[in-house]
Amino acid sequence: MFRTETLEDSGYDEIVSLLRSGGVIAFPTDTAYGLGADPFTDAAIDRIFEVKGRSEDKPILLLVDSVAMAESVTTPSAAFYKLVEQFWPGPLTVILPAAKSVPLKLTAGTRTVGVRWPMAGFAVNLMRHFGRPITATSANRSGRPAAVTAEEVRAQLDERIDALIDGGPLPFGGGSTVIDLSMDPPVLLREGPISFETLQTPFHGRIRRQA
Repeated sequence: MFRTETLEDSGYDEIVSLLRSGGVIAFPTDTAYGLGADPFTDAAIDRIFEVKGRSEDKPILLLVDSVAMAESVTTPSAAFYKLVEQFWPGPLTVILPAAKSVPLKLTAGTRTVGVRWPMAGFAVNLMRHFGRPITATSANRSGRPAAVTAEEVRAQLDERIDALIDGGPLPFGGGSTVIDLSMDPPVLLREGPISFETLQTPFHGRIRRQA
């Protein structure tokens, strides 16, 4: 197990090596602990579905460390730039049409992908060492609550993962806000730290909740 407060470059190098070899890690984001893997390695994505006990018809979101990295895996709209200028980095996941380079397995055939630029220092530093987005689906067994401590991750996943990075208890204690910009008008799929009311302003009221 690694601890974020004592992690040095050599530790990041070891974690990056795990990711590049198809490994799966659990690590702290700004909302919950996530499962990290190389999104462009099919075997690693298969591992995530196996670790979670999750159906392969559910897409897996990606973390990015910049708008430019988001652009590398999506086809952004004008609304995307306006929205993330206000709320990124932060607990907002934006769903956009996926770039052609994104594996269909990752999008579960939807051809859309959720992306988020987190505030969490470890996650951002990891991506800068890795040089590409990483997956961040919640580090829990499917159907169970999201983990907000390393102990909760260990209790649910234990030996199923290759490394656990302990970042202590997480402040938000739940998932990010999720908005689908692949639709017009945009649809709020999950309300999290950024509320539906807060999102009304950048869209001039042209936003709806999921039916």
